[in-house]
Amino acid sequence: MSKITPCLWFNGQAEEAATFYTSILPDSRIDKINRAAADTPSGPQGSVLTVDFTLGGQPFIGLNGGPDFQFNAAISFSIDCQDQAEVDRYWEKLVEGGGEHSVCGWLEDRYGVSWQVIPRRLPELLNGPDPEGAARAMQAMLQMTKIDVAKIEEAYSGVPLGA
Repeated sequence: MSKITPCLWFNGQAEEAATFYTSILPDSRIDKINRAAADTPSGPQGSVLTVDFTLGGQPFIGLNGGPDFQFNAAISFSIDCQDQAEVDRYWEKLVEGGGEHSVCGWLEDRYGVSWQVIPRRLPELLNGPDPEGAARAMQAMLQMTKIDVAKIEEAYSGVPLGA
């Protein structure tokens, strides 16, 4: 059992969100659905109170806490992607059904949770041995919503694609 488990506050959508997330990421599952033993401010006795689930091997708790608190981008989850295909797959799945594109590889899913969908190549180039190339890669990234690995590499090298 993990010593620290993030708890996500939902407005009655904890089970739905956990099902959605676990369908996207490998090594993910719903571990347990806990029902309210009595009426609570967020629901009647017997309703889903919390959902214990695992995403990518990391345990989480989804709490049906009611409408009092909303997610914001001050907390986000970062997905380490091997390549552009993985970026594209996670990006499209997470914005599906009402999510919103943001900037620099960030998005907000349909539940309001913020995600960073980041290819491994991005930090490699931003911290690469060529400071001017890293600056160009950073400038290119700042213009993007979803990260485009080829365009970041092109910016880093300073040589246009196909040249």
